Amino acid sequence: MKKISEELNGAKTVCIAGHVRPDGDCVGSCMAMRGYLKDNFPSLAVDVYLQEIPDSFHILRGTDEIRHFCEEERSYDLFIALDCADKARLGDAVKYFDSASRTVCYDHHISNPGFAQENYIFPDSSSTSEVIYGVMEDEKITKQTAEALYMGIVHDTGIFQYSCTRPETLEIAANLLRKGIDGNYISDTTFSEKTYVQNQILGRALLESILVMDGTCIVSSIRSKDMDFYGVKPVDLDGIVSQLRLTKGVETAIFLHELAPLTYKASLRSKCYVDVSAVAAFFGGGGHVRAAGCTMHGTFYDVVNALTEQIEKQMKENEKA
Repeated sequence: MKKISEELNGAKTVCIAGHVRPDGDCVGSCMAMRGYLKDNFPSLAVDVYLQEIPDSFHILRGTDEIRHFCEEERSYDLFIALDCADKARLGDAVKYFDSASRTVCYDHHISNPGFAQENYIFPDSSSTSEVIYGVMEDEKITKQTAEALYMGIVHDTGIFQYSCTRPETLEIAANLLRKGIDGNYISDTTFSEKTYVQNQILGRALLESILVMDGTCIVSSIRSKDMDFYGVKPVDLDGIVSQLRLTKGVETAIFLHELAPLTYKASLRSKCYVDVSAVAAFFGGGGHVRAAGCTMHGTFYDVVNALTEQIEKQMKENEKA
């Protein structure tokens, strides 16, 4: 894998973007890449395009300069796509991708088809933040860039609890801590800490959850009117599916939130053997083996029945194996 300095190849303008509804790894990797380029290549003009991010992520340097709208006509020498498994998930920034002179993608989603001119996709890596650490020179990573990388890794590993945490992941995290960052503060502030309404909506989701498939699958959903009642946004629902997954005896967790009438965003998690990325891909989505998502249409019961049918197929195949 080339170092990022080689990818620049004379570029003067760089656009960095991640997926829609950016999570911790998406924001962390984007801000880390921005910080690294600005620190080490000061003559570069670097712009980051992301949708609105959670308030807690603003502890990272440069987040106040994120561009949320892509209304201007611009052409960049280099477009860097981060943590984005599909070109369409770049959202409005896709027009800058299409007009860029060169494009490169760094990602760890197994469902990524390799949509850029150059693609560095490592499904075994814990996070895209871990992937891009590999294209940076450690001695040139500042404390602020290390904070962004650490936040990205923390979020996609569930503070090093998920199965995607490798020995290499912990070694990278240790190197970042040696930069003088406060890892506990980053973890607590951006991952563990919840607002009062986030706790309320989590409680509602847990209270109304149901067990299906002989208790091996847990399902919960939040309707649009519930979100309006509590005053929450989709970003406030982060972490609910992971909490559902922790239920004893459960292999797979499904969390749905209503995007529009008869339209749901489905978040899927598994523990040991169900490949939820395959389930999500069947319905046009994608993600990782143990964490994935998709958008589905139909009633709540239609969506749950369709998802559990695919999950059951995998479970039966595993029983035969």
